[in-house]
Amino acid sequence: MPAFDLETYVARSGALDLSAIAWADVPRYALPPEAVRTLRYMQDVESHTIVYLRALLATRAIDDPEVATFLACWLYEETFHGLALDRFLAAAGHPVGPRPRPHGREPLSQRLEAGATAMLSRAWPDFCAVHMTWGAINELTTLTGYRRLVTVARHPVLSDLLERIMLDESRHFFFYYRQAEIRLQRPGAARVARLLVDRFWGPVGTGVQPREELCFLAHYLFSGEEGRAAARKVDETIRRLPGFATVRLLEAWMDRFVTNGIGVNGGRHGHRNH
Repeated sequence: MPAFDLETYVARSGALDLSAIAWADVPRYALPPEAVRTLRYMQDVESHTIVYLRALLATRAIDDPEVATFLACWLYEETFHGLALDRFLAAAGHPVGPRPRPHGREPLSQRLEAGATAMLSRAWPDFCAVHMTWGAINELTTLTGYRRLVTVARHPVLSDLLERIMLDESRHFFFYYRQAEIRLQRPGAARVARLLVDRFWGPVGTGVQPREELCFLAHYLFSGEEGRAAARKVDETIRRLPGFATVRLLEAWMDRFVTNGIGVNGGRHGHRNH
């Protein structure tokens, strides 16, 4: 894989260009309710990026000049993805509205996760290896999810918007993947990164959205022959990383939470499952 040209990326980085989007045409085309529900999920996750970055600021990831520069651009671009999806939903007649803000401190689970991440970073010099690997997996699943939404929603204006977002997401994935590929060359880094991914990885939005919403999105985008093929391709791509030749990620998660009895409502026999 060629090197990631950070200088070129930074020069091209910026807010998503929405000037050519036919916003007035959005209501002219049918938007399935399943697509609306999926877009709300995606919009919320994109808007959550700044919260994720807050946890990263306590790690050694920002000590690497290239990573720090990339993360600054990444946050800016992801923020505008959330704003663009919000604008589309409003144009389609499904405004998102203000995101509920939790009272007092953030949830205990998020505080514990942030604390554990910071501790791991301090104790393990190769922390960036797992951060880059995790980022590559999440960017690839996000990119693949957007591609699948273009296919299943069949809304021309949405397709135009998502194609623009996917250009950014593909560059994000390339950076994370190339960094992971380099950093996982160290056998110890690869072993620990693989252990952490096997133990803790979940699709983008895990812990941010209720489980039933994640299961619904996974079923809508990745069920059926074409959806499963897309999920399989995600896993196959990550298997090319050092130490990840036998990993099963998205397909295994689908088998566990979507195919085997935990349906689109996220719980067995209709009960909620968080």
